[in-house]
Amino acid sequence: MDVLLGKMKVPAIGLGTWHMGDDPTKKAQEIEALQTGIEAGARVIDTAEMYGEGRSERLVGEAIKPYEREELYLISKFYPWNAGKNKIESTLRDSLERLQTDYLDLYLLHWRGKIPLVETVTELERLKSSGLIRNWGVSNFDTRDMRELFSVKNGRNCATDEVLYNLSSRGIDFDLKPWLREHHMPLIAYSPIAQGDSLGANLSQNTILRQIAQQHQASLFQILLAWAIRDGKTIAIPQSSKKSHVLDNLAAGKIQLSPAEYAQLDQVFPKPVSKQSLDVL
Repeated sequence: MDVLLGKMKVPAIGLGTWHMGDDPTKKAQEIEALQTGIEAGARVIDTAEMYGEGRSERLVGEAIKPYEREELYLISKFYPWNAGKNKIESTLRDSLERLQTDYLDLYLLHWRGKIPLVETVTELERLKSSGLIRNWGVSNFDTRDMRELFSVKNGRNCATDEVLYNLSSRGIDFDLKPWLREHHMPLIAYSPIAQGDSLGANLSQNTILRQIAQQHQASLFQILLAWAIRDGKTIAIPQSSKKSHVLDNLAAGKIQLSPAEYAQLDQVFPKPVSKQSLDVL
């Protein structure tokens, strides 16, 4: 399944990198995991200057060396205090240096800060015109934030909103996700498998979820990913440092749940019927 992101079609399951690069003893394993994903067809790689204060970006930079840059879709994010005209370009250039590339496909404001959105958008548009970034977007923006962003000049050029979204954390289904659909904007879901190996008991011990996984000869993680990308307009970016898990994650893109199975999951993990606070990690 492909999703249109910034006028480019990309596979619905990408590669997250939060916490990767933190442990030097795992460097070779993590690079192997990323390269395994790329060779298996993953295109989107999501990172941030915050992840290990640049260590994740450096790891990604090493991992992508053997591959054609145009075949990849690199996303990075910047701190809100670096979102102003005095810092954003130098911050971006630092990320580009760590990633060993001369442009980003997508550059995201990691969360809202004190710098006015109009200033940040103006700078992002300038960076886009310069060729240093192809597109820009936001992360951890709720519906009200998105409405404010759209009221700013060129704010409608935002390519995506990256937020926490999984079966046990689906508050955005009430208002944010419908708003994004109304404005033809894809969603990027981080933590789509609910913290991976630390999968909560409400998920790992759920009878219905286990039965559905068994019916598809799949893992619980794969069912969670298949659910997250079910609308064809969501990109999930699970993180894994093990190549076997990466391959399993990517294979989840081929799982088709039935309407009856979606209904079962909705009964156990119901869609919200009122506004929820935006979940963040």
